Amino acid sequence: MSYVMSDLLHLVVKEGASDLHIRVGVPPVIRMHGILQKVDGPALTDEMAEELMRSITSDENVQQVRERGGADFAFAFGELARFRVSVFKERGRFAVVLRQIPTTLLTLEQIGLPPSVRELLYKPRGMVLCTGPTGSGKSTTLASMIDIINMERDDAHIVTVEDPIEFYHNHKAAIITQREVYVDVPSFGEALRRVLRMDPDIILVGEMRDLETIEAAITAAETGHLVFGTLHTTGAAKTIDRIVNAFPTNQQNTIR
Repeated sequence: MSYVMSDLLHLVVKEGASDLHIRVGVPPVIRMHGILQKVDGPALTDEMAEELMRSITSDENVQQVRERGGADFAFAFGELARFRVSVFKERGRFAVVLRQIPTTLLTLEQIGLPPSVRELLYKPRGMVLCTGPTGSGKSTTLASMIDIINMERDDAHIVTVEDPIEFYHNHKAAIITQREVYVDVPSFGEALRRVLRMDPDIILVGEMRDLETIEAAITAAETGHLVFGTLHTTGAAKTIDRIVNAFPTNQQNTIR
């Protein structure tokens, strides 16, 4: 028996699963309501896992996995669903994790945020961080915020920097520019250095993952822009610590 990626993705969509795992030694695995469930069938061999991976991965991304150990990108499954894909090597073999991206954006009320959060979307400058562990809804929350700005603010040029682009936004009242790291620009830091020349009002940083990105985002906020970003932290205090600790020790007191 062999597996077909389209059949597995149909299963994910039908069951409302959040993730699909492809790796050697076990059958494909889907995550349902937080629980991992194996698909009925044989364990994947090296050849089966690589065939499934290559069915959705470009040659360029395969090369990136070989050279850098991993590649992240978005994949559209026809009109049914979009997925954030992470391809990587483990024990020298290919593995894939696909996370289903919601196709409809929720309102702030549906997300469970208080009405006062809407006021943040009209601030002329500053930084708004959405933090939490993996899978907690950071990207979905920020996408909903950007969608509100896009619909309601005709004074805003929104620039997003993402890896990969998860939610595609059409121009509405605002205009929006979406740049994908490794496709449109080589890095988050480089994108943020260039974004200040693009007449932005709102800047979304998909992930503040290193000192270069954090430093550039802070600079953008300090120079009169409203910056949105995500961090993998839990709680406001830990978020501040995460930002401060990203800087060299001799700069931390100044940043704090």
